[in-house]
Amino acid sequence: MKMLKTLVTTSILASISSLSIAETLTLYTSQPNKDAQMTVDAFEKANPGIDVEWVRDGTTKLMTKLRAELSSGVVNPDVLLIADSVTMESMAKDGYLAPYLSPNRSNYDASLYHNEGYYYGTKLITTGIVRHQRAPEKPTDWSDFAKPEYKNQIAMPSPLYSGAALIHLATLTDEPSLGWSYYEALHNNQVMAQGGNGSVLKAVSSGTKPYGVIVDFLAIREAQKGSPLEFIFPKTGVSMVTEPVAIMKGSKNQEAAKKFVDFVLSKQGQQLVLDQGYLPARSDMPVPEGFPAREDIKLMPFDAAKTLENNEANKQRFSDIFEG
Repeated sequence: MKMLKTLVTTSILASISSLSIAETLTLYTSQPNKDAQMTVDAFEKANPGIDVEWVRDGTTKLMTKLRAELSSGVVNPDVLLIADSVTMESMAKDGYLAPYLSPNRSNYDASLYHNEGYYYGTKLITTGIVRHQRAPEKPTDWSDFAKPEYKNQIAMPSPLYSGAALIHLATLTDEPSLGWSYYEALHNNQVMAQGGNGSVLKAVSSGTKPYGVIVDFLAIREAQKGSPLEFIFPKTGVSMVTEPVAIMKGSKNQEAAKKFVDFVLSKQGQQLVLDQGYLPARSDMPVPEGFPAREDIKLMPFDAAKTLENNEANKQRFSDIFEG
């Protein structure tokens, strides 16, 4: 009887112990803290057997940390969720990412994920035009900013400082109707190129510059709060960063990592993107308040691999034009 009691007790304790041991997934992300916490909480609720530990910093600092770890032979994160596809392209090229063909990819435009499944865009943060409501002109396309009436009236983020601005530069210079001659025209029109998107928001909100180049959500959110701003989606189209998600090749939690990728690409995960005020990358999702219908937003073509290859040359050429 005593032996039976001991066996039962041991069995119960083992069951309790096995139930209490959750798999731990490590996430490196550049999402704002509030957004990252929302994402992690929702994923853990949907996957009760997985706990997520997350590290957050700006993409540049986060990747510096990660590359230093990788050079030492250490793979800390299982999953990356960072700002742009060009950074992910560099990680894939260097052999650090694991391919995964998520079943959710059928709900995404093929241009928003790597064709071998190394990374997937999770949202669309587009760059367009912001206008102060008291500004005299009403631009409708990028080419308007080269016109004389806009001289010394425009602020834009510098691609030497902002990753989104560097992608914007690559996108517009690849557009046949614009190209590098467009950036030369902007310089001749005394466009102010400095800092990031926050600097542009401040300049246009204050009226220092009546027009600007900026990421969509910043201007739209401020307009909803009462700032005298209007965000315009240019006719030629908008450039975009996609906040891609990827699995690290050296991850020891591949199955949990796949579940995380599937979650952020699912309708539930994309609803989080919508709730956070961003445009979901998934094609069957609605748009946030203040955005036009999805079919009215024209996305300009973008080649992450080509942009990665040309990044340094693009920076140098921009510097020669604006600072030379």
